[in-house]
Amino acid sequence: MRLISLLNQYQHFPGFVYEGARYCTASQTIEIPVRPRHGSKPVCSGCHKSAPGYDHLGQRRFEFVPLWGFMVVLLYTMRRVNCRDCGVRVEEVPWGIGKHQLTKAYMLFLAHWARKLSWQETATAFRTSWDKVCQSVEYVVKWGLEHRQLGSIAAIGVDEIAYAKGHKYLTLVYQIEQGCVRLLWIGRERTVESFEQFFAMIGKEVAGQIEFVCSDMWQPYLKVIRERCSQAIHILDRFHIVTKMNDAVDDIRAGEARRLARDGYQPVLKKTRWCVLKRRANLTDGQRFRLRDLLRYNLQTVRAYLLKEDFQQFWEYESPTWAGKFLDEWCRQVMRSRLEPMKKVARTLRRHRELILNYFRARKAFSSGIVEGLNNKAKVTMRKSYGFRTYHVLETALYHALGKLPEPNVAHRFF
Repeated sequence: MRLISLLNQYQHFPGFVYEGARYCTASQTIEIPVRPRHGSKPVCSGCHKSAPGYDHLGQRRFEFVPLWGFMVVLLYTMRRVNCRDCGVRVEEVPWGIGKHQLTKAYMLFLAHWARKLSWQETATAFRTSWDKVCQSVEYVVKWGLEHRQLGSIAAIGVDEIAYAKGHKYLTLVYQIEQGCVRLLWIGRERTVESFEQFFAMIGKEVAGQIEFVCSDMWQPYLKVIRERCSQAIHILDRFHIVTKMNDAVDDIRAGEARRLARDGYQPVLKKTRWCVLKRRANLTDGQRFRLRDLLRYNLQTVRAYLLKEDFQQFWEYESPTWAGKFLDEWCRQVMRSRLEPMKKVARTLRRHRELILNYFRARKAFSSGIVEGLNNKAKVTMRKSYGFRTYHVLETALYHALGKLPEPNVAHRFF
């Protein structure tokens, strides 16, 4: 079957005719001239309506999906139309958009592979440039955001990630319902003003339908959720609670190790960091024996470790009432322990007691674990590129990788 027959079968555009195909030795490309069908009227690119012709412009080259390792180029002499509403305008062609040198099919093709590979690897594999891959992803993301249907949102998760040196952060909001996990919004910085832009984007009606919100203890997030989404059950992030507790245990261990070394005692805490931070089930055989020896000593580190391990029972409760009683009793024990880092954690848990117990009121159906997983995917997207040039490109890449956006319709998909 000839190439023109294949194009007519899978990339047929009414009103246009493929004249033939030729191989250009100089540029090592397959060139396919295209002409308008006799009697067909051009379409105005402004109002998208048929209009009488005005004159012709020079021939343009539109890059098409490569075939057999050769670049394929559509050659077309653009027409200008004399539109009654828009004046003299360049015609609209169904395979291209604006002044882009790439066809829609090729942009969608490159954007598909850019989701699997880094943008530079995609450009190298298909003998194009990084900028053209970027243009393709921008086109697909822009179309997807314009045609995205938010619908009703029942559960969201919000968190921040660092995207550049100098404490520069992004606020990421995800939809975390069963059957629909996607990136909804990206905000610059992690301030009250930036997070409020998300609720301005979705509107009061959609915000009023949110039933569950997962976040960490960052005060700007707590403030905005309390004001804009007061009807939802606000669940604090279990991951960050455990992280704060591990940080407290590690601070106690490091301080006590320095004190023992300074006073000339045996370095019993040397190489024990992961013995006291990891869960018992994840310890190696060597770490398990090291921890058994460590627990024989009456050290502050051992007391902090036992308090941390005792707190793990908290997550096994089903009733928020009994979980609350356990939390209160655990905090009372910690406040009598004379371990200042652990007491700081206990004060934090007391201050956010009701939000922590919301985890049980939601029947453990939602947590920020899925948010942390999506954050890792966002970091991998940035790491694959070794950093993006601008914030706009970074935002585009994250929407493309995590947004699950709808894609433009084309005559045929080549993947």
